[in-house]
Amino acid sequence: MNPTVLVTVAAGDSHPLIDIDWTVAIQLALFLIMFVVANKLLFQPYLRLREKRAEGIEGAKAEAERMTAEADAKLVEYEKQLAVARTKASEESRKIRAEAAAYERDTTAAARASASAAMEEAQKTVRTQTEAARKDLLPRAEALGKQMAGRLLGREVA
Repeated sequence: MNPTVLVTVAAGDSHPLIDIDWTVAIQLALFLIMFVVANKLLFQPYLRLREKRAEGIEGAKAEAERMTAEADAKLVEYEKQLAVARTKASEESRKIRAEAAAYERDTTAAARASASAAMEEAQKTVRTQTEAARKDLLPRAEALGKQMAGRLLGREVA
């Protein structure tokens, strides 16, 4: 048997199952050459591509976090401005209501004063006319009374 034989068939066959000779060295050399070529042409570009992709993803995450923080800051600023605007609107509304109430009071007071003056004027006119009518009718009332009594009684009343 050859000293390079590692494994022999147990059934008594003299042919080795694996024959170790110079082909193993050639196969090892070819494997190493293919490993170097595949490493340069396949593995290293693939690893660089994965690294760039991971950096891109991390960069995108950082950009998204930055944009989220910026949006949150803008939202807080917007809410502050909205609160200021609401306060201002509430103050303007209160001021307008106060002005409307004052205008209503003034207008009502002026209308009451005008109505009161008109009532007094009307009452004064009525009193004046009543006095004039009394002065005119009192002297005639006695004569009319005598005339009516005379007609009712059927005779003259003195």
